[in-house]
Amino acid sequence: MTQSANRSSRRRFLKTGVSATLAPAIVPSSVLSSSRAEVPSERIAVGVIGLGSRGFNLIDDLLRAKEAQIVAICDVDLLHYRDNPWGKGSAYGREAAQIKIDGHYQSSGGVSVESDFREVCSRDDLDAIVVATPDHWHALITLEALRNRKDVYCEKPLTHTFLEGQQVYREVQKQKAVFQTGSQQRSDKRFRRAVELVRNGRLGPINRIEVGLPAGYDHPMGAATATTPPPHLDYDFWCGPSPVLPYMRARHHRWWRGHTAYGGGVLMDWIGHHNDIAHWALDLDDSGPIRVEAVNWTYPETEIYDTPSQYEIQCEYSGGTHSSISSQNQL
Repeated sequence: MTQSANRSSRRRFLKTGVSATLAPAIVPSSVLSSSRAEVPSERIAVGVIGLGSRGFNLIDDLLRAKEAQIVAICDVDLLHYRDNPWGKGSAYGREAAQIKIDGHYQSSGGVSVESDFREVCSRDDLDAIVVATPDHWHALITLEALRNRKDVYCEKPLTHTFLEGQQVYREVQKQKAVFQTGSQQRSDKRFRRAVELVRNGRLGPINRIEVGLPAGYDHPMGAATATTPPPHLDYDFWCGPSPVLPYMRARHHRWWRGHTAYGGGVLMDWIGHHNDIAHWALDLDDSGPIRVEAVNWTYPETEIYDTPSQYEIQCEYSGGTHSSISSQNQL
């Protein structure tokens, strides 16, 4: 099968099948490089960039997908053990991911392991890139993948800034690429059922929506003392396009969202899920509010984080519907 035929075939697959699956939007492969065992031409060759907890969740999805094979992985951290306050901690990073993937495929040294995302994006034997890094890297890695003619699944939020989102949109159009951002709730039958009820008028006219999101960080989540980054982590590369703040556990793995240098707090972590469902139910995918106001925001009493711990966003839509997106709306 030719490369152009493969690309046409995968687009048909994605257009007809992607909305029904929880797995990332991915596209079929031609063949792998001669240094690896061949993968059938209809198998999807995937590179995964970002090997923390979310990256591992997506790896699990891909390993269950017979249509796909993970060919390359990348992270700036070789190995890190993340303490879990709710239970047993977990090992992540390049080393743990390689062991997991090669164990699944029963191969030794089968998956390519990189510390620089550009080495993955430039590979000719990949069809798709999965981006599961912290937010501040989403746009740069996505743009690099698109410019290397790869299709992309990128975790939400789509980008860290509005301007970055516009750049990604333009590049997707230019490359005619398949792009998907992580909105897994749209594939959940419970959310789909709720949307169907609203769209079919079973609840009557919708005048007000209340979207409840978790509260943000109100105190340091982990050791708050600045220290030297561990030798297995390229911390400067991890910071990348953002300021290089002093390294500390309370602001790194898992908790980086607390500072706007790297994320948008719990608000940006969750608004792309629940508020997306509200927009979906009201058929607002191609629109949005005509008025937005932030009210009642409070911030943690620590310099470690600068994202809100409590918040509310009030929105008004052209049809007269109002919404409240708030950390106080939890049921």
